[in-house]
Amino acid sequence: MQQNIKASLPVVLGLLTAIGLFAIDMYLPALPEIGEGLHAGSGAVQASLVSFFVAMALSQLVYGPVSDMIGRKKPLYFGLSLFSIGAVGCALSPSIEWLVGFRALQGVGACAGAVICRAIVRDLFTGVAAAQLMSRLLLVFSVSPILAPLAGSGVTLAASWRAIFWVMVLAAAIGAVLVTLRLPETRSEEARSQSSIGSALASYGTLLRDPYYLGLVLIASFGMASYMIYVANSSFVLIEHYGLSPGLYSVVFSMNAVSFIGASQMNGRLSRRFGLRRLIRFAVAGFALASTALFAAFASGFGSLPVLSALLFVAYGFLGMVIPTSAVLALESHGRIAGTASALMGTLQFVTASSVIGVASLFFDGTALPMVTTIAACSLMVLFLAALTLRPAAAARPAEERP
Repeated sequence: MQQNIKASLPVVLGLLTAIGLFAIDMYLPALPEIGEGLHAGSGAVQASLVSFFVAMALSQLVYGPVSDMIGRKKPLYFGLSLFSIGAVGCALSPSIEWLVGFRALQGVGACAGAVICRAIVRDLFTGVAAAQLMSRLLLVFSVSPILAPLAGSGVTLAASWRAIFWVMVLAAAIGAVLVTLRLPETRSEEARSQSSIGSALASYGTLLRDPYYLGLVLIASFGMASYMIYVANSSFVLIEHYGLSPGLYSVVFSMNAVSFIGASQMNGRLSRRFGLRRLIRFAVAGFALASTALFAAFASGFGSLPVLSALLFVAYGFLGMVIPTSAVLALESHGRIAGTASALMGTLQFVTASSVIGVASLFFDGTALPMVTTIAACSLMVLFLAALTLRPAAAARPAEERP
């Protein structure tokens, strides 16, 4: 029985983590239809994404320490319950204001899976083994950008955009069953007894004073922001600007996930051969090169849908190596407070993504250039942070010497 649970762990953790992404990707093809149905403009509809991101960002600060204090499973049940309530509210929303509010409630619930599953990985493994498990987790996690938009298009065509949220309720119910049957408690009684509200606050202070941890977290944060800006704008750019149907949009959108999956699955092998830090430096350089080439093409008037798709495919492939590897390194020296460290990581990721989306939305003109410009700017920030954080002097410090 224990062997079966261990074998299914990447699938369970991947599905629990993917619930939040599923809640984003599945309704992307329906964003224009939601705007029409609720008589709202594109900016107001995008606010439902921003409210989701902000809620996820702030709520993680609570879930992390609580999971350190009472264990990993109870907060997961609570989060899945809130996610379901929010989904029901979204399905019944009479206006865009109600939808934005219930999407925020969904975000409060969805972040439980994201923050706690990272902590569970750190509870069980470190180093290359953690990178391998994180990559296997991402294999399941990354199926969401492929299947969710296709499922969302199918549900919208068969019923309406409101039916998408009823599917999310079903996904949360499946998640709760998996937590019950296939997820062991990985936070020991002894570790829980050493955690408290006071120690959580002290732990946040420790993390905020650790430049190595913060540098790695911000590398992942701006990498995630570059993806989220595509998530927020892709349906309007690809459907309204390039004229794709919702079904074809889903296919084009999912191509990036295929690249992300393929690259992330090489993490274990590559990190064993070259080391985690060397792998990040290589992947960051590739990500920045592909993203800036994309910007240069559009800025010089040579941008097109094939160019956009091809260069994003390459860029997000490199990003598939950056995000999981930087997360493993950031948590490696903070196993005692893995939940809290994972929470702050998630908060900074979503605050960064929300801020980038908010700023970029001010310049959105219906074309791909503002989106492409923002992606390139994020990639250059990632390159700068990697050069600063992974300097030999900083990277060579043993874990026990870091604050």
